[in-house]
Amino acid sequence: MTGIQSKNLLQNYPRIFVLMFLGLFIWGGVGCGPASAVEPDEILKDAGLEARARVISSQLRCLVCQNQSIDDSNAPLAHDLRVLVRERLTAGDTDDDVFAYVVARYGTYVLLKPPFNINTLLLWLAPFLILVGASFMLYRGYQGRMVAEADTEIDALSDAERLELDAILSPSSTSSDGDDGPDGS
Repeated sequence: MTGIQSKNLLQNYPRIFVLMFLGLFIWGGVGCGPASAVEPDEILKDAGLEARARVISSQLRCLVCQNQSIDDSNAPLAHDLRVLVRERLTAGDTDDDVFAYVVARYGTYVLLKPPFNINTLLLWLAPFLILVGASFMLYRGYQGRMVAEADTEIDALSDAERLELDAILSPSSTSSDGDDGPDGS
């Protein structure tokens, strides 16, 4: 390899790595779809009921994993809930009936998107309350810093300014002109 060829290779070196990583990213992303923990024995034969079961189970929280839907969780409880949802659907329940049944059994915590009501008020308002509280604390901190900076500026007098200030504020400086008081004594 000559010096010119190796120089060209080194100039293209970053481009080669970018293309390699881009190729790996695309190749790795092609086979990756949304993960589903639904086992083959759970799948209903009726495609319409299965689609409804998938929609419902994607909106129910796994009580073990807590931030996964039961459709995505491999936990045994999630499996039981998926089977329960499918049993309710095959029994003829509507989607709302299935949600009502599961909520009655496990509470509103099982819903990934809980309703806005008095029981979930704090859950819905907490982000705004935290934002207001943080803004108030930042404001108070800024205000305290401004007061501290003002105090620092007052304390930063030179020696000459301190002597002049002491001369102005001392009681003997007012009697230096010979006038001892209002009556002249």
